[in-house]
Amino acid sequence: MPGFLLTQTAAVACAHQGRATPTTVNPRVKLGGTASVQQVTTYAVAGCPYPPASGGPCVTGMWTTGTTRVTSMGMPLAILAAPGTCAPTGVPLLASATQTRVRAT
Repeated sequence: MPGFLLTQTAAVACAHQGRATPTTVNPRVKLGGTASVQQVTTYAVAGCPYPPASGGPCVTGMWTTGTTRVTSMGMPLAILAAPGTCAPTGVPLLASATQTRVRAT
């Protein structure tokens, strides 16, 4: 599935609108001067309003798939169109905006 590559400044959130930021970035591939993100990177979620009594809030997130034809340091990269999952709630990790110049499969 083709999609725009995610960078460390991409707008990413849990389904409850908690802001997610990557815990590490890929220094080998930069897009417009901003580091890209590998598919295996864990995202830290902050500000998730989901109540603890219901199994929340979201704490971390990770992309479940990434690029298949493009890799960096042997790992697939995260793309805008790929699905992600948050823990411990299991809700989707959603990317809503990223750079729009580089697309990969």
